[in-house]
Amino acid sequence: MPDYELEHALQAAGYSLVCGVDEAGRGPLAGPVCAAAVILKPDAVFDGLDDSKKLSEKKRALLFDKICEQAIAYGVALVDNRRIDTINILNATFEAMEQAVVSMHVAPDYILIDGNRLPEHLCAPARAVVKGDAKSMSVAAASVLAKVTRDRLMSQMDRQYPQYQFAKHKGYGTKLHVEMLHTYGPCSIHRRSFLKNILPGVYTS
Repeated sequence: MPDYELEHALQAAGYSLVCGVDEAGRGPLAGPVCAAAVILKPDAVFDGLDDSKKLSEKKRALLFDKICEQAIAYGVALVDNRRIDTINILNATFEAMEQAVVSMHVAPDYILIDGNRLPEHLCAPARAVVKGDAKSMSVAAASVLAKVTRDRLMSQMDRQYPQYQFAKHKGYGTKLHVEMLHTYGPCSIHRRSFLKNILPGVYTS
């Protein structure tokens, strides 16, 4: 379970505004990648907060509202499928993370990034934390904001493109989604660069 150990160590070193950053949606075949950045109040309590993938949809929704209400600052950014196809998913993820940080109304003085690599254009010193959403409360909070934001967007896309049933799989490459791709082909929110092995010839560059 995440805690404030990393945040407290940084605060003891003089960094008062520690920001956690995480993403959702690197792996799906459709839709954007989403990143969130969160600065929490010291020792703010969020019962059950954990890596968003370990939480139920209902629990994530409850935590989403509490985090937005109680955070010192937060920001969320989306990078769409066309940009992903242009610059690749890693660079698109880093771009979303950078945008999420700068969208906050309060600038952090230190940033904790989930993963093992850092974006190049951050506005403060930063550290990559492997499995950060299971270690840091700030990163775990960011994981919830990113996951809920993206899932809600994909549910909206389900109404626009009902044949793909995005509300069920959120764009991930499930058996159902692949079957729908073979039946209908890709739509405007599919990542062509992710479909090479599923629909040969659709994306060849």
